[in-house]
Amino acid sequence: MPEKKKLLEVKDLKVVFGSGKKAFTAIDGVSFDIYEGETFGLVGESGSGKTTIGRAIIRINEAAGGEILYQGERISGKISKEMDRKVIENIQMIFQDPMASLNERAKVDYIVSEGLYNLHKFKSEAERKEIVSKALLDVGLLPEFASRFPHEFSGGQRQRIGIARALVMEPKLIIADEPISALDVSIRAQVLNLLSELQKKKGFTYLFIAHDLSIVRFISDRVAVIHKGKIVELAETEKLYSHPLHPYTRALLSAIPQPDPLTERVKKVEVYDPSCHHYETDKPRWIEIEEGHFVLANQEEEEKYQEVLRRS
Repeated sequence: MPEKKKLLEVKDLKVVFGSGKKAFTAIDGVSFDIYEGETFGLVGESGSGKTTIGRAIIRINEAAGGEILYQGERISGKISKEMDRKVIENIQMIFQDPMASLNERAKVDYIVSEGLYNLHKFKSEAERKEIVSKALLDVGLLPEFASRFPHEFSGGQRQRIGIARALVMEPKLIIADEPISALDVSIRAQVLNLLSELQKKKGFTYLFIAHDLSIVRFISDRVAVIHKGKIVELAETEKLYSHPLHPYTRALLSAIPQPDPLTERVKKVEVYDPSCHHYETDKPRWIEIEEGHFVLANQEEEEKYQEVLRRS
């Protein structure tokens, strides 16, 4: 089996908002790697810090500590103009709200071309129009839609325009920040299938941010679970879903609605209580409990989790 190549490395990342007494640590010591060609899911409830991590990677949020490496080169903190251009070219973001993330006064043609204009990635006007037409076709829209304004489209179509805007840059990493949570349920599957098809066709790597664990299971290769700015568990998708160890992960999974009404009626929803940990005397560490399965645990919990895995 060929060795997986790391595309992005997040090492001990810390993001702080405000300063002095009003300082708030949104992300505290987060570490993970994303490999080329995979979909890495980042899951947690609202306010857990998922989007903050995505925005730190594309340099919207400043890293207060730790570092972010892209293809082995540091992209956090002060970087050169060349490196900044490399980040813009190679890392793109699909935003949560397709209405708020598109310029209402600009036509689709300009919206999709924005990155091309900024980095002068076309030789002639004819070539630019060709790139835009191809991007729109790739996301299932007609090239003639380029002359329209965003308000003329449905939510699902607007999100496709947002995806086309990311596509034209031919990035290697796409950060999909809850790309379907603002869409109707009937359209969500279409957009998810589109993202999967584009990955097969163009070989993208995704950081897929979401709060819905059932959706993440459908699209991700590996999943990290985040709670209040700390990653508490990380594993391959099926391993995490079949053997969740951390109480917070178990609580999230227990809340997933079941399609069978009888199962849904008898299922027991777990409630996460942070006081169950006893971290005052025994501090937690980020440990690899089994190959590729990491969890935040102290000594007592590590022994308990290993026992759970032995029995399963």
